[in-house]
Amino acid sequence: MTPIGICTNMFNEFDIAKGFYLETSGTTGKPKTVFHTPSRLKANNEAGVDSQKLTNKSKILTVCSLKHAGGTTAQSLPALSIGAEVVVKKFNAFTFYKDINGFTHTHLTPGFCKLLMRNKTWDKLDLTGVWITCGSDPVYPKVMQAFVNKGATFMCNWGMTEVGPCAINRVFQPYENIELRNEPYLGNRYYCDWTITYTDELHVKGDIVYTPGWFKTGDMAYMDNDGLWYNGRHSE
Repeated sequence: MTPIGICTNMFNEFDIAKGFYLETSGTTGKPKTVFHTPSRLKANNEAGVDSQKLTNKSKILTVCSLKHAGGTTAQSLPALSIGAEVVVKKFNAFTFYKDINGFTHTHLTPGFCKLLMRNKTWDKLDLTGVWITCGSDPVYPKVMQAFVNKGATFMCNWGMTEVGPCAINRVFQPYENIELRNEPYLGNRYYCDWTITYTDELHVKGDIVYTPGWFKTGDMAYMDNDGLWYNGRHSE
């Protein structure tokens, strides 16, 4: 395991006081860099701390790339902003069941979740006391159920590099019976203002969004009693 001192140094390039650029994944078009201003980073950190119940006693295992929001602004920088411990280690589906021991939080992509579910070490994985935040791609209730069945607290999360990683989400408790149809789900807790246009496109605005006014996410969405659901990408 990489020592915490080395891991903290990995974040030195992310200057909270001056802001910094992060790469987008290309979801909203061609991949590009997005500048995070100090005020937006502060709002991002506050949303990340509140939505994931981070404290200075939390211990975060970061397995997502530091080039993208999932590895930095979603969980790691919010944790560092309140003095929590952060360790960076490359994701390995074969050793994750051991790597996660002693940690309270981690951020996984749905792809990482599916790799773990298919891996021969899945039966060894015990997530008792672990908070899993899952986002960057559509998250299905089938995945959520698999992880809460392992004892995890699971936060289904929607966000973008341009919007703020922890924008719309929902938390499921260990061993909860998730009574949702198995379709891509966004959540029912909101850390930004949102609206669905007449074309069913999700628009958002707020302190965590990098543009003033309403930002066109390009994601199609609809709402019911369970919250917001993902319905594909908007075609111009």
